[in-house]
Amino acid sequence: MEHPSHIQAHRPLIAIIDPNTLAAIGLKQLLQNVMPVATIDVFGSMAELTANRPERYVHYFVAMNVVLENRPFFASCQRRTIVLTLSIDDTLQLSGFHSLCINQPERGLLQQLLTLVQHAHGQGHNLPPMPSILTKKLLTDREIEVMALVAQGLINKEIADRLNIGLTTVITHRKNIMDKLGLKSVSALTIYAVMHGYVDVSQI
Repeated sequence: MEHPSHIQAHRPLIAIIDPNTLAAIGLKQLLQNVMPVATIDVFGSMAELTANRPERYVHYFVAMNVVLENRPFFASCQRRTIVLTLSIDDTLQLSGFHSLCINQPERGLLQQLLTLVQHAHGQGHNLPPMPSILTKKLLTDREIEVMALVAQGLINKEIADRLNIGLTTVITHRKNIMDKLGLKSVSALTIYAVMHGYVDVSQI
């Protein structure tokens, strides 16, 4: 992806441009979990973006109608633009742009977003380094096993059967995992597991 040289030394800036405030806030939360090193700003219109030095941003996540209304601008930074669409049908996407379908179940959205991020950044190797607290091994081997199965969508009973442990033990492990990592949702846990290589994005 294109990265303006003056941005590389700092936290990368990402812009979401979408008049649907609720959708934009939800996407911001997901992106913050996927890329905790990034600073994410939300704009309700193109006018708001242009008033805030748009050249600073390494990526733009933009509603389809905003891209269509401002095609010359986004065509000039095509590789940094991800179009937010309501359909997963490839024939309905804008040619030449990366797309992200926001009208799908959360697990599908997570998988598409993680795939997009990893492929765009050479399997994640070109992303800025994670904060040191996030790179330390905070979990036991058993907790990592439980986390990987949670990320793959297994319920507590299935995890207990797979690992041959008690149901209450699984519940305890899950609580400890969330507490240690400071996470509040299964989505955040899934993102953590994928970004740290415990689960392949194709498994979620």
